[in-house]
Amino acid sequence: MTFNALMVEKDEVGTVSAGVQAIDQGQLPDGDVTIAVEYSTVNYKDGLCLGSGGGLVRSYPHVPGVDLAGVVEQSDSDSFKPGDRVVSTGWRVGETHWGGYAQKARLKSEWLVLLPDSLSTRDAMIIGTAGLTAILAIRRLESTGMKTDDRPVLVTGASGGVGSMAVALLSRLGYEVAAVTGRPDNGPYLEQLGADQIIDRAELAETVKRPLESERWGGCIDSVGGAMLARVLGQMAYNASIVAVGLAGGASLPASVIPFLLRQVSLIGIDSVMCPLSERRVAWVSLARLLPRTVLDDMATSATLAEVPKLGEQILAGQVRGRIVVDVNA
Repeated sequence: MTFNALMVEKDEVGTVSAGVQAIDQGQLPDGDVTIAVEYSTVNYKDGLCLGSGGGLVRSYPHVPGVDLAGVVEQSDSDSFKPGDRVVSTGWRVGETHWGGYAQKARLKSEWLVLLPDSLSTRDAMIIGTAGLTAILAIRRLESTGMKTDDRPVLVTGASGGVGSMAVALLSRLGYEVAAVTGRPDNGPYLEQLGADQIIDRAELAETVKRPLESERWGGCIDSVGGAMLARVLGQMAYNASIVAVGLAGGASLPASVIPFLLRQVSLIGIDSVMCPLSERRVAWVSLARLLPRTVLDDMATSATLAEVPKLGEQILAGQVRGRIVVDVNA
């Protein structure tokens, strides 16, 4: 039995290529659950795995796709049965283990979550790693004391996947949201998701010598890192927190310790890849409750497997807005 998959290969001189191929089901890696995949999506890590690999891919040929949703076809696990609708994000699927850019996948049962009844498999892939990361970030900020009647919550990289999800979720939870974007034409899109303020990226990209500025933000979800994160640290309210979820602007942090010492600001990291299964289950219930289909559709565009390599290049270049849903059967 064969099925279509987007296979990434590397030749003897290190040149990487990606294309849709028919492969045999016997080539699938080890796992106790076989899934008929219906949808995947395109994340920043997928862009890396489709190109040079970014150090994420260990062996070739390889099937990327960090996220997938579909229907259980065969199961040797007591936790799942044929016909169950499941979603998988993280666990290094699509990096060290074959992922979602295929019509079939074989995974470990502990990497899977049963989908809430109100979510379709397409809905699940609009949400994907981006939505899981965003809800984990918000819950972490709330655990530090962030409240809806505080100052606005800043979302950097707001037009991207995690940013779009964060804006929509924060708005649905009753927070005032300030969304940072470098493209003015994305303003109406972000306002439709629930942003109350649109902040020009240039406003926060400018370096200042002062380690502290006026207190502006009651919390922040940062997808950018680098100089922008350093600047935002100096604008946080007393006892406020920033959750770091990405590094689109660079991995270095040219910051001062003064915001930590004089305003008791906290900088917290979020990793959704190895998030425990118990937290994932709770998160997906929250995501299903907070994100109606009308909101999800506002941030989604569709693609086929054959279109994914080009989209991988675009997401690395910061040219993708919102979420891309890959119909692996189209």
